[in-house]
Amino acid sequence: MARYVPHTEDEVKTMLEEIGYSDLEELFRPIPQQVRLKTSLRIPNGLSEWEAANAVKEMAAKNTVFPVVLRGAGAYKHFIPSVVKHIASREEFLTAYTPYQPEISQGILQSIFEYQTMICDLTGMDTSNASVYDGATAAAEAMKMCVDKKRHIAMIAETIHPQMKKVLETYARCADIKILYIPEKDGVIDLAFLESNITKETACVFVQQPNFYGQLEDTAKIGEIAHSTDAKYILSCNPISLALLNSPGEVGADIAVGEGQPLGMPLSFGGPYLGFLACKKALVRKMPGRIVGQTTDLDGKPSYVLTLQAREQHIRREKAGSSICSNQALCALTASAYLAAMGPIGLTETAKLCFQKAHYFAAELTKIGFVSPFKGEFFHEFVTSCPSDSGKVLKALEEAGILGGLPLSNDLAGHILWCVTEVVTKEQMDQAIRIIKGVMA
Repeated sequence: MARYVPHTEDEVKTMLEEIGYSDLEELFRPIPQQVRLKTSLRIPNGLSEWEAANAVKEMAAKNTVFPVVLRGAGAYKHFIPSVVKHIASREEFLTAYTPYQPEISQGILQSIFEYQTMICDLTGMDTSNASVYDGATAAAEAMKMCVDKKRHIAMIAETIHPQMKKVLETYARCADIKILYIPEKDGVIDLAFLESNITKETACVFVQQPNFYGQLEDTAKIGEIAHSTDAKYILSCNPISLALLNSPGEVGADIAVGEGQPLGMPLSFGGPYLGFLACKKALVRKMPGRIVGQTTDLDGKPSYVLTLQAREQHIRREKAGSSICSNQALCALTASAYLAAMGPIGLTETAKLCFQKAHYFAAELTKIGFVSPFKGEFFHEFVTSCPSDSGKVLKALEEAGILGGLPLSNDLAGHILWCVTEVVTKEQMDQAIRIIKGVMA
């Protein structure tokens, strides 16, 4: 008892007497035995610091860390300059609390402002929020920004990430939003279906670029169709690809969202990651979360404030567009440090290497009998059939320290979604090809 409640036995006895009980057992008697915490738990005895450290190391040794990764599907292995971690690990950032008081939080507010500026530059949008939890959350929040009493239908591309679909469906179900999926045709969305089914009740058209299969959608044409009925156009994008591809702003998107993990965050067993969300000026007041703005103080010096903020105390439930009251500030700072360290030239070079290496590996796979079911262009992910047992192929790669592509299911069962980023060398790709050929021999 004393380990969990900061009261002496005499204090506990006095309180029990005050409310008419003789001991704790009598106080807790109305609670069924099966739900009460047992007096003794079947857990091992405590360990010393040295013993605990060794136990953790033993558990960590069971993990498999692949030197070569040929898999993406939403989380990507990129080179991260060492300066990124050094900046994000500084104690003023690592331990900083939410910057409710701007006068003593100028450093944090400045870092968020710079993050917002970089996201706007990258996406071609007018404004960005301070980030949300992950790419799927950003997608769902963007969908909610577009819905009103007259427009309650969200047209969602069938070609988006399956996990993102689940999040969108959850949000839609709880907000009375009807989802109409745009079917896939040859690896991209069916534009004819979109054009035939979009109506005045359509709130938004949501597309991913590159899509889950790695294919590039005709984003400019999709934007034209979306705006033909005044529906909003949401584009979920890979931030690295934006160094080569047209930005969401250039193809007419009203809202740009995405998973920011490629911007300096390691794979890290799936998180924490970063959701970015940016939009045109007309939608800024529907944007969830918080926005940091820049102004000047009484002395004319630059200063930063929460221009729009979302705190639990401020939200009136009947008027709130979102209940998100927090953001991934440390991950956003990491993204800022990464973008600053890479610069426009470095980011473009990274994107070019991803593109070139992925196309090299795809060509080498084609030479040994792998065939893509899709004919369109791709960035750094692509789908192929597997002329041999895909399970055996991927197992052989794993045994050589190579994490192969993602095995697909349903209509694409037996196919593999591959990914090549700038950190995979030509020698490693050639090694993978030799291993695959060995399995097929």
